[in-house]
Amino acid sequence: MSTVPRSEQFDDVYFSVEDGLAETRHVFLAGNGLPDAWAGREQFTICETGFGTGLNFLAAWKLWRDCDAALRPQSLHFISFEKYPVTRDFIGEVLGGWDGDLEYERNVLIFKYPLDLSFGTHRIEIFSNVFLTLVFGDVNDALPKLEERVDCWFLDGFKPSSNPDMWSEILFKNMARLSAPEATFATFTSAGFVRRGLAAEGFEVRKIRGYGRKREMSVGRFRGALM
Repeated sequence: MSTVPRSEQFDDVYFSVEDGLAETRHVFLAGNGLPDAWAGREQFTICETGFGTGLNFLAAWKLWRDCDAALRPQSLHFISFEKYPVTRDFIGEVLGGWDGDLEYERNVLIFKYPLDLSFGTHRIEIFSNVFLTLVFGDVNDALPKLEERVDCWFLDGFKPSSNPDMWSEILFKNMARLSAPEATFATFTSAGFVRRGLAAEGFEVRKIRGYGRKREMSVGRFRGALM
């Protein structure tokens, strides 16, 4: 990528200025132990806070496609929330730098991406046995209405200092409500209040090496609601 897009609402970049795809693979895929975590599963559900340009989804789908069919879930469901959805043209423009890696996935997403960007839910069959549920709206309003069993969380959505409203008690409590036993999470941030909020809802939280110039990030696993 020669130019990294920046959100006007949050004055923050959508992904790393060094290499957004490498960052996604380090933080969200490896951080959640993928692909090993989904091996042999009939269905695997990922829930993401902050769809943005769709880069995290494309990387996860690409990983699923590249896995041996016997070592991947038969069905992949990716749920993502976005309060400020971007357009098809924007996605095509900013993800063009990875044409050698994600060109097929990007083109399919652009073709099937909703034209209507008003608040609402769009369930899209992206590929055989791969489903994308896009929820355009505030995650704090929409997540409490979700009824899914989530195996893996991608906590994205701009850094807490830029977007503090998203990193809320509502988010943490509903993560606990929706998480399958031993569900994992990964996020680029190591902010103390995020780690404490997750721990208070029954997540085991660890800090590990971040991507690039970011020294630390957070990962963890749901151990069950605290008594």
